[in-house]
Amino acid sequence: MADARHPVPTVGVVCLKGEAVLLIRRGTPPRLNQWSLPGGRLEWGETTMDAALRELKEETGIDAELLGLVDVVDGVFPARPGGEITRHYVLIDYAARWTGGEPIAGDDAAEARFVSYDEAMALVEWDETRRVIAETYQRFAPDGS
Repeated sequence: MADARHPVPTVGVVCLKGEAVLLIRRGTPPRLNQWSLPGGRLEWGETTMDAALRELKEETGIDAELLGLVDVVDGVFPARPGGEITRHYVLIDYAARWTGGEPIAGDDAAEARFVSYDEAMALVEWDETRRVIAETYQRFAPDGS
């Protein structure tokens, strides 16, 4: 569990395959059973880019090339609305382009699949994740859509 006094650095990957984006349904807290981006915690001595590709492979079986940094987001989660903060993650989100593999849920993911942009916007509950996906499409999608 994260130390309440120190933010935990994590990575996320917005992986595009044509016009589709890769999502996972989380198998562990926080946001258990919610749709999100593949990702996870950095390991000691690991670069954020290496961590992003490792987490993508571990959670989904997908290989990709990183296209660039999308954003850095604070995930600050209280135990209950308005309550004491119990988790603080610093989410470093990268855009990537699929290069191989079929999505298979692994590691912390309960499910993994490519979905359309519209489906991603409907499935993902957290506003920040939807914003990062939208920004990725604006900046990195082949047609800029």
